[in-house]
Amino acid sequence: MRDDGLNLLQGTLDILVLKSLTSGPLHGYAVARWIRETTDDALQIEEGALYTALHRMEKRGWLESDWGISENKRKAKFYSLSSSGRKQLRDGTRTWSRYAEAVSKVLGAPEVEVAR
Repeated sequence: MRDDGLNLLQGTLDILVLKSLTSGPLHGYAVARWIRETTDDALQIEEGALYTALHRMEKRGWLESDWGISENKRKAKFYSLSSSGRKQLRDGTRTWSRYAEAVSKVLGAPEVEVAR
């Protein structure tokens, strides 16, 4: 596997978060809800992992943030994509798609009889 394989697996949450923000700013809970609902509850992001990822991506310049009021009328930090975040999403989507295609080929390959 090429060097970007491990980074790809570690960066999956980043790609999901970046994708969730393509329609506009969201606060953390809304990001997690979007991912959960979009995947029909197959992916549920733990709060600790999500906020760690959001802060890391903000430090990298992929996200911008602003304080606002949530739908619950509570103060919340809203995240949005920066231009470098949009670029990261494009690059990451291409890499992830290549990876998923390669795994699909392996899983779809005929079984091989192993000589013993």
